[in-house]
Amino acid sequence: MIPLTPAARTRRRISNAFEGALRLPLCPCSKYILLSDCHRGVGNANDNFLSNEYLYLAALQHYFRRGFTYLELGDGDELWENRSFQKIKEIHPRSFEIISRYYSAGRMYAVYGNHDMVKRRNRFRQEHLHSYFCDHSLQERPLCPDITFYSGIILQDINRKTDIYLTHGHQADPLNSTFWLLSRFLVRYVWRPLEKLGIPDPTSAAKNNRRKKKSEQRLVKWAQDHRHLLVTGHTHHPMIGTKESPYCNTGSCIHPTGITGIEIENRCLTLVKWSTQARADLTLQAAREVLGDTICLDAYL
Repeated sequence: MIPLTPAARTRRRISNAFEGALRLPLCPCSKYILLSDCHRGVGNANDNFLSNEYLYLAALQHYFRRGFTYLELGDGDELWENRSFQKIKEIHPRSFEIISRYYSAGRMYAVYGNHDMVKRRNRFRQEHLHSYFCDHSLQERPLCPDITFYSGIILQDINRKTDIYLTHGHQADPLNSTFWLLSRFLVRYVWRPLEKLGIPDPTSAAKNNRRKKKSEQRLVKWAQDHRHLLVTGHTHHPMIGTKESPYCNTGSCIHPTGITGIEIENRCLTLVKWSTQARADLTLQAAREVLGDTICLDAYL
């Protein structure tokens, strides 16, 4: 048997993410908000989500009121740097409260990323995702009992024109997929301490521009070859696709200037950013703005 080339192995990893993928309907009445890379942490200096949690809560409350379904595209929790998921739940109870509201309403689905790949294990979900401690009621409340974390989700167009393929995107990088256990060890015990000294993690596609570009090129190539509209996270680089390059990225929830995500409504994809802005009376508000062009599927492919 002829061994596969690195490029072929990458294509196979991305394709495998959609074997047995969850399929959700995509129609003119569908409303989805896609966020990724929250990296919820334990409240220490490495918890980059902490400063943006207000924006995250404001955005999800806005979308909940408007009837959106929340799709979390991986790396929701930082489980490479942190061993204890319980501490993450204790630091961010309000975030898990809004997640539980979406889940109990049947409007929350998720894929796993490289930093929270342990969520694919039944034992982990049973031990950690059954409940959280609610600050308001001062008691344990259901979180996401019986949730499944998928490797991929397909939004299936009822008009049979353009399905949307969703996954985290780490499959484009062997260090973060095939060798994720080694990468987790290095992040947890080598690069995390060094980052405190200002030395960035060279294995991260989000922090290493060369790795970021390579990952994105592989994802774009897969989308072009398969003629699928592909949406991922992982690189923390928000982008909206074109007909020639049918690849979109949600960005992340940990950028210093705000959080980004992709809205799907009326069969259109819109890249948005939520940031803190000042009103005329100098009070602060969470504000939404549109980035780039909107993709309307009827005119896309």
